[in-house]
Amino acid sequence: MTITAQERARRSAEAMWSTDGASQWLGMEVVSVGPGTATLKMTVQQHHANGHGMCHGGITFSLADSAFAFACNSYNRIVVAQHNSITYLAPAMVGDTLTATATEVALAGRSGIYDVRVTNQNDKTIAEFRGNSRIIKGQHFEEPK
Repeated sequence: MTITAQERARRSAEAMWSTDGASQWLGMEVVSVGPGTATLKMTVQQHHANGHGMCHGGITFSLADSAFAFACNSYNRIVVAQHNSITYLAPAMVGDTLTATATEVALAGRSGIYDVRVTNQNDKTIAEFRGNSRIIKGQHFEEPK
């Protein structure tokens, strides 16, 4: 019995989420996953704010990085970050709901490229993130044969 690509993505995300203490602690929520895609969201809280009263850039980066991780791990292979970069375009404020949408750009051999757009509740782009991934050994769950 084989499973669909969507089921594989869902089960991979469930396996990852069960041990992803960092994303849970920061208040993230997995909205959706699919083959090579993922959307996560979180509400910016006071403890996410920097000294300027805005969402700390590291929090925005963490949200984008988590969306990237769920997207590139959606094929039931263990995938890690090889390189990431982010460009901040607008501040996020306490109370804003941020959504990070990751999309696969390329997957060749063991290497992948993913783009993540972070937007607020008004669909204003807060940041653009690019992640480069590397597949290593292992799976998230044993697939039926």
